[in-house]
Amino acid sequence: MENAVRMLSTLGLLGAMRQLSSAFEAATDIRIDADFAPTQALLKRLREGEAADLVILTREGLDEVIGEGRVIADSAIDLARSYVGIAVRAGHAHPDIAGEGALRQTLLAARSVAYSRLGASGIYFAELIERMGIAAEINARATIVQQGFTAERLVTGEADLAVQQISELKQIDGIEVVGPIPHALQTPAVFSAGRMANAKHAAAADRLLHHLASPEVAPVLRQSGLEP
Repeated sequence: MENAVRMLSTLGLLGAMRQLSSAFEAATDIRIDADFAPTQALLKRLREGEAADLVILTREGLDEVIGEGRVIADSAIDLARSYVGIAVRAGHAHPDIAGEGALRQTLLAARSVAYSRLGASGIYFAELIERMGIAAEINARATIVQQGFTAERLVTGEADLAVQQISELKQIDGIEVVGPIPHALQTPAVFSAGRMANAKHAAAADRLLHHLASPEVAPVLRQSGLEP
């Protein structure tokens, strides 16, 4: 039996896959060799020729690599929706982010807001503060994270607020998720999976895809901050 799957996944699925991998490996004897990074970083690596059996990206990212012939279109499945949220250091007061006006005041009042350069959440947030007309003020004292978890900057004291997918914020201990940015101001990211056209372990990758699409995965996705 093919006993390994090389998976490249967006950071948003890190928490869920940590839980799901062990159960899948125990049930199937298939080992998951996973690497997690922002979708934009993974797209670059795939285009530079990095090998994988299965990828989990934003739906837009997956559609790009399907169009390039790297991922088999018929294998694509949508796994979960993900909203961008805001977090504070554990024990700190939760600011008001319930509407656009409240969010604007909260962002402007922060000593520093941490957001990511490469992640889908960071690209969205940069556009949001531009639309709100506060980009210059926020960016003058923002903590920009090139790659990884923005909430780590709350724990180190570098930032008062961290912005990222809720499923990514929840990966860091010592922080509290305030909630999502108002839904009216965002379109949820959809995370989707597909098998690589040149997969070395195609049968094993298909088994993992089938498992990820099953109803038993939904509670784990919810627990990690995603909507199946």
